[in-house]
Amino acid sequence: MAFRYYNAERIRERMPEYNGTDEELQDSIDNISLLYNSAMKNLETKLEILSDDFDKTHEYMPIHHIQSRLKTFDSILKKAVTYGIEDPVNNLDVVMREVLDIAGIRVVCNYEEDIYSMSELLLKQEDIELIRMKDYCDTPKESGYRSLHVVVSLPVYLVNRRAMVPVEIQFRSVAMDTWASLEHELRYKNKGQLSQEIVNGLKECAETLHEVDERLSRIRHQVISDESEYSDRI
Repeated sequence: MAFRYYNAERIRERMPEYNGTDEELQDSIDNISLLYNSAMKNLETKLEILSDDFDKTHEYMPIHHIQSRLKTFDSILKKAVTYGIEDPVNNLDVVMREVLDIAGIRVVCNYEEDIYSMSELLLKQEDIELIRMKDYCDTPKESGYRSLHVVVSLPVYLVNRRAMVPVEIQFRSVAMDTWASLEHELRYKNKGQLSQEIVNGLKECAETLHEVDERLSRIRHQVISDESEYSDRI
């Protein structure tokens, strides 16, 4: 099966407490993979269409690129434990209901203002339900991290049923994504341990990039204004 990304027999070796058969566990794994991969594909298509139509209407493509990821089955269960879900491998329905970032999409926009344009357009669609939103753009995390986190639920239509599936979307500008990617790499290389001096330096870089983000946006609007004035003279 194309959606299969983990094998039940390998999981059984590490989780002998699973109450069902290997076939039942494999079916659950495949079901998670099918549902969340399908939801991500659906969302990516919606966002790409919005960006294409924005380009047709305004002659400007707001989305730079889109990335998606599905947590591994191990990661899903570990996250469930941190949520206080007991015996998650035998309570996958609860896990799927309460763990909202099993599927994740990162939408990298050219400018910060594009983040809000794209998120608002997406949330206007009738089959998109907003679950929660956290705005770290205007109020960044202590580390300096900026992004707009939006969790939505959307329908996935299968042969014999319809399922509402949650997906977490991180909207970032190119500058925000540059900082977040490099900061993550530095923390990964140092196993999450960074000196206070480095932490402070990263926060300064985040603020500098935010200022650059705003300045580039102002320059873009000036270019648009100049183009408009030039067109009026013709």
